[in-house]
Amino acid sequence: MKNKITALLAGLLPALAFAEEAKLDTGDTAWMITATAFVVLMTVGGLILFYGGMTRFKNIVNTVMMVLMAYAVAIVVWFLWGYSLAFTEGSFNAIIGGLSKVLMAGVDYKTLSGTYPEWVFATFQSTFAAITIALAAGAVIERMKFSTWIIFVVLWLTFVYAPIAHVVWGGGFLFEAGALDFAGGTVVHINAGVTGLVLAILLGKRKDYKKTAILPSSVVLTALGAGLLWFGWFGFNAGSAFGANEVAGVALLTTNLATAAAVISWVMMEWITAKKPTLLGAASGAIAGLVAITPAAGFVNATGALIIGLVAGIVGWFGVYVLKKSLGYDDSLDAFGVHGLAGIWGAIATGFFALQSLAWDGSPLQNGDRMGQIWVQIESVLFTIVYTAIMTAVLFFVSKAITGGARVDDETETMGLDEATHGERGFNM
Repeated sequence: MKNKITALLAGLLPALAFAEEAKLDTGDTAWMITATAFVVLMTVGGLILFYGGMTRFKNIVNTVMMVLMAYAVAIVVWFLWGYSLAFTEGSFNAIIGGLSKVLMAGVDYKTLSGTYPEWVFATFQSTFAAITIALAAGAVIERMKFSTWIIFVVLWLTFVYAPIAHVVWGGGFLFEAGALDFAGGTVVHINAGVTGLVLAILLGKRKDYKKTAILPSSVVLTALGAGLLWFGWFGFNAGSAFGANEVAGVALLTTNLATAAAVISWVMMEWITAKKPTLLGAASGAIAGLVAITPAAGFVNATGALIIGLVAGIVGWFGVYVLKKSLGYDDSLDAFGVHGLAGIWGAIATGFFALQSLAWDGSPLQNGDRMGQIWVQIESVLFTIVYTAIMTAVLFFVSKAITGGARVDDETETMGLDEATHGERGFNM
C-alpha cells in the first residue's frame, strides 16, 4: 500500500509543479504589459522620428507612412495567423508551426504563458514582428511604391518572419540546437538588415544617388528618435526575460552599457577618420549598440556588454562608411549597415561571452561547450541570412507582379513621394 501511495504521489508531483508554475503573477503581468508598451513606442515613436529625420523633406511623410503602415499591417497579420505559425507545433515543426491558434483560437483571456496571460505574450511578440519589417523599410524609402510595400509586408511576415521566429524561438531546429537569441539578434535585426539589403539591390539606386547631396531633413529629429528607441529598448530586451526578475535586471544593465559604449566608439571612429564627430553618427552608434546587445542581453555580464558595445560602434561605422561605399548599393537609411552587421556581430559574440549562470534556465551554453555554442550561433546567423535573402527576393518579385511594378516612376521620384503619393507635406515652409 505504501508503495502504491508513493507511486501515486510521484505521478502527481509533475502536475502539482506545473500548476504552481502556471499561477498568475501580477508583478510579471504588469511588467510584460509595460514592456510591450515600450516596444510600441520604439516603432511608432522612436523609429518614425529616427527614419523621418534622416529622410529628405520631400519624402518624410512617405517614410513615416511606410513605418506606420508596416506596424499596423504586421499587428493584424500576426493575430490572424502569424502568431500561430511562429509559436505552435506544426507538421514541419523544424521550420514552421501550425494553424491551431489562428485568431487566438483556443486561447482565452485566462490562459497563461508562464506566469502571465498568453494574450500578453502574443501581444508582446506582435510588436517584435512589427518593428522587424518596419526596420527594413529604411533601405528602400524614396523610391518604392507604397502599394507594393504593403503587399510585401503581408507576404514577408507570413513566409519570412514567422518561420525565422519559429526556428529560433518557437521550437524549430535552431531552438532545439541551443541557439541563443535573447531578444532578436537573428529574428529581428539580421532578418531586417538582410531583407533591406536584398530589397535595395533589387529595387535599384535612387536617381540622384551619388549625383547630388542627399541631406537629412533633421538630424535633431533623428537624435530624438534614437533617444526614444534607447528608452523603448529596455522593454525590448528586459521584457524578453518574460518576468520582473533578476534576468530582466541583467538585460537592463547590459543594454544601457553596450549602447553607451557604441556611441563612444562610433563617434571616435568619425573623429579619427573625418575629424568631425557628428550627431547623426552618435545616434547611429546608439542604434548599433542596441542591436548588438539584443541577442546577448540576458546572457552576458557587464564586461561582455562593454566589449560587445565598443565593437558594435566600429562595425556599424564600417558598414555605413566603408562597406556600402565599396560595394555601391543604395541602402537609403543603412538598415543593413547598422542592423544587419551589428546583429551578426552580436549574435556571434553571444557565443563568446554568454555565461552559464546568467540564463533563466541556468544553462545557456550548448552542452556546456563554448566552441559548440559559438558554432551554433554561427549556424543560426548563416541560416537567417540565406533563408531571408532567398525568400525576400522571391516575395519581392511576387509583390512586384501583383502591383504591376515595385518602383515609382521618375516624375514621382523627382517630385517626392509625399505629394505624389499622399498629397501631403511633412513641413509647410
